Amino acid sequence: MQPPTAALQGLSGARELSRRYRVDGRRAFALRDFDPADCGPLRDADEPRARALTARATARLAELQTRLYAQNRWALLVLFQGMDASGKDSAIRHVLAGVNPQGVQVFSFKQPSEEELDHDFLWRTSRCFPERGRIGVFNRSYYEEVLVARVHPEVLARQRLPARLVTPRIWRERFEDIRALERYATRQGIAVRKFFLHVSSGEQRRRLIERIDEPEKHWKFHPGDVALRKHWRAYQRAYADAIRATAAPHAPWYVVPADRKWYARLVIAAALVDALEALRPAFPKLTPAERREFAAARRALERG
Repeated sequence: MQPPTAALQGLSGARELSRRYRVDGRRAFALRDFDPADCGPLRDADEPRARALTARATARLAELQTRLYAQNRWALLVLFQGMDASGKDSAIRHVLAGVNPQGVQVFSFKQPSEEELDHDFLWRTSRCFPERGRIGVFNRSYYEEVLVARVHPEVLARQRLPARLVTPRIWRERFEDIRALERYATRQGIAVRKFFLHVSSGEQRRRLIERIDEPEKHWKFHPGDVALRKHWRAYQRAYADAIRATAAPHAPWYVVPADRKWYARLVIAAALVDALEALRPAFPKLTPAERREFAAARRALERG
């Protein structure tokens, strides 16, 4: 009998594996079709192999990021969304552990400040888009404005919008604005990849209890996290609508099964390798004049 991991061979197999979770608007999408506990062809016993493959993917990611930085033409914007305790922080930490910090910018977006509330809903995030040659990582993003603001009307009320603009059409209008922003970014050389860490209610409960029971994780726990569980179904509907409305070939979502962190990290690392490979980043080639200049510099150095 063929072992369950036979279909997963090296980085090419991992990249192919990540594509099963890609949502790009070219086919019907329903969140219920994605199982938070899914681990593809792997089993819990395969965790060591998956971790080793993730390490290979992150090493390749570091190599590609060096080329991206040297070439200074493309950029990559990576968005992480998910319920509390879905593993966003740890995914960012593990997947980007080997990448040169000089070429990565990580932003965490929490409750908006007074200054941010005085601007449009895209302002605080769009000004943080990555520069050419860099990877920009958003831990939460402008999607909060069609998730949290949608589930909790009091959040939308604090945004000081003119009353006549707050209509039942507002979410469709915001989806249109987000699609336009991501299309614009793509046309400026910023590749966009979006990850929804899809955790189950039961696994989230276990992780929140762990934060209460383990002293070294107390800092991660907030009592409000428990209250938000009452809105679980509303959040699932909001996520499903947001993904369906904004998934596109140039800005795809990945609905990542997040109940097993080791599997989620493999899927994310492989998808990012896939994204950078598609950009074909390369070290700049010297012009004839630069080669002559380099040769002259070498001769000068050899003479001491």
